[in-house]
Amino acid sequence: MELFIDSADIEELRRCVAGGLVDGVTTNPSLVAKTGRPFHETVVAICDLVGGPVSAEVTATEAEPMLSQARQLAALHEHVVVKLPLTRDGLQTCRALTDEGIKTNVTLCFSAVQGLLAAKAGATYVSPFIGRLDDIGQAGMDLIRDLRQVYDNYGFETKVLAASIRHTEHLLQAALAGADAATIPAGVFDKLLNHPLTDSGLERFLADWKKAGL
Repeated sequence: MELFIDSADIEELRRCVAGGLVDGVTTNPSLVAKTGRPFHETVVAICDLVGGPVSAEVTATEAEPMLSQARQLAALHEHVVVKLPLTRDGLQTCRALTDEGIKTNVTLCFSAVQGLLAAKAGATYVSPFIGRLDDIGQAGMDLIRDLRQVYDNYGFETKVLAASIRHTEHLLQAALAGADAATIPAGVFDKLLNHPLTDSGLERFLADWKKAGL
């Protein structure tokens, strides 16, 4: 499973990728705006830091300007994956970019039939939003399972990238459901490393070591 961090904060990302456990990054205009840095400059810096897929999102909503913007983003760095909305224009742009050999991440997926269309458009990744579905009373994890089955049924190469992950249980369930990748906030990544029994066990080992005079 590929593990991405959902952030545009360089220092936060530097801390997360230091252990070699992070495969890439997802960003969006809102995350970059919080940094106060220029968008393109930030994307390049993240690509250089991570050395893996970095999803950079377009802001245009119509196909022609979206395609132009997407090409500009792709030209920034070899690791850029162009992030597109799951709309008619977004899928049209996805198809064009795929034909040009440019990797894409089709985002804001909320149903399996939307995900089917994204796969037919040649998306490299599709991002189903688990947490936002949970927020409206639907089982977000069911979407991961449905997409996994649809893609396996027809041999689509599009990767299921679980997004809108709120806690560690979300990540576990996405992994069990067969998601190819997941993108998580840095705070959730930190929690993956922690367990109270690990901490107490280590404290006991160290205390016993000290008693033994070793």
